[in-house]
Amino acid sequence: MKTKTGSLLASMMFIEYFIWGAWYVTMGTYMNEHLKASDVEIGAAYSALAIATMISPFFIGLVADRFFAAQRIMGVLHLVGAALLFLATTIENSNTFYWIILGYSLLYMPTIALSNNVAFAQMTDPGKQFPWIRVFGTLGWIVAGILISKMGIEKTSSTFYMAAGASAVLGLLSFVLPNTPPKAAAGTSASSALGTEAFVLFKERPYLIFFIAAILVCIPLSFYYGFANPFLNEVGFENAAGKMTLGQVSEALFILAIPFLFNRIGVKKMILLGMTAWILRYVCFAYGDAGAGAWMLYAGIILHGICYDFFFVTGYMYTEKKAGEKIKNAAQGLFTFATYGVGMFVGTWFSGYVVDQHKTGATHNWQSIWYVPAYIALGVLIYFILFFKEKKSPAKA
Repeated sequence: MKTKTGSLLASMMFIEYFIWGAWYVTMGTYMNEHLKASDVEIGAAYSALAIATMISPFFIGLVADRFFAAQRIMGVLHLVGAALLFLATTIENSNTFYWIILGYSLLYMPTIALSNNVAFAQMTDPGKQFPWIRVFGTLGWIVAGILISKMGIEKTSSTFYMAAGASAVLGLLSFVLPNTPPKAAAGTSASSALGTEAFVLFKERPYLIFFIAAILVCIPLSFYYGFANPFLNEVGFENAAGKMTLGQVSEALFILAIPFLFNRIGVKKMILLGMTAWILRYVCFAYGDAGAGAWMLYAGIILHGICYDFFFVTGYMYTEKKAGEKIKNAAQGLFTFATYGVGMFVGTWFSGYVVDQHKTGATHNWQSIWYVPAYIALGVLIYFILFFKEKKSPAKA
């Protein structure tokens, strides 16, 4: 891969995730501050991304991959998305705001797969080259959080302006990215876009147990994504958005240990470590504060690396190992649909309801709130220990 191509792809990944990090982390705080939205409405807004995750595979498989060059349709989606992000700042009603965010999410989520397609199409050795390109996405998310913190715009509409500007830049940049022509001959069907070919994996009990656990653990994940930033701001944890980027730093560091640990200690122990980290994170949030207990808030944020990597990244690796070469793409698509689609949809609505039930005036009983995802994670942990029985060298499907 040429240096110019690598630079373009790295820039693409950086801006792609900069956009996401710029508006997503602080949206709950913005909705509470400016729209006076209820916690249920905040949860609903976060569910928009889950809905888009469930729909985007059909768009990619049935439309984008068959009729359009990936980089061009990505450019159009980001330009229109920039307009919707700008429009979101003019909305004063939380119900209308939800539909704007849903519309934007339906445009943004397909660009994740499209950007990956553009990158993979230019690589001679994706296994070695893609991680070095994808890490710029994590850097983009981190830089977005740091800028929000340094500029003091965490509770303002400026986060959406920042995301809109970056979306417009990436929209224009997309038209000069390396050409990635459509796969018109692929003949993708609705069932293959959903990943139904991978249903055969459910015949193996260990994978079915894991799959159910993956959906359930998205419920505690939703509490973090939707309400960690409002919580940290409410308890007086200054520059919360910037400090939350420590979670992405942790994610980037722990992911380096996964290939080594995956073969050394096995998938079950890694997933158990991830689940245990979820429990510890919410215990830290329940008992932490902005004063002497600030170290617990930092610990809860930094645990994100273990929480996410040791469960979801390990889960993707486990899914690929079980699926084998023939159905690995369908299996990964199904795993994403079930977790970031179905699981997060249930989790975002449920988390919004729980947080709303523990609101007392202008504040919340956060200790009681964080007990809920901690107990759910504990329940999933016990379920997994009791029912997941996997051989050390799982046979490929």
